[in-house]
Amino acid sequence: MTAATQDSVSAIELDGKDLPAYCPNPAMTSWSSHPRVFLDLSHGEAKCPYCGTQYRLKPGAVVHHH
Repeated sequence: MTAATQDSVSAIELDGKDLPAYCPNPAMTSWSSHPRVFLDLSHGEAKCPYCGTQYRLKPGAVVHHH
């Protein structure tokens, strides 16, 4: 996971190995935690409904469907 800035909106970039994606992610502090929610990145990006954190797939990320 890496943080990226695009169009002045900060997002967490994920690779295929980071899936399934969920928030809060492992890098977030536990004091600001909310219930875990899995994110649907089928369109390449998603926003956490609790905290508003933006997530997107890295360009060229390979998503394996099970």
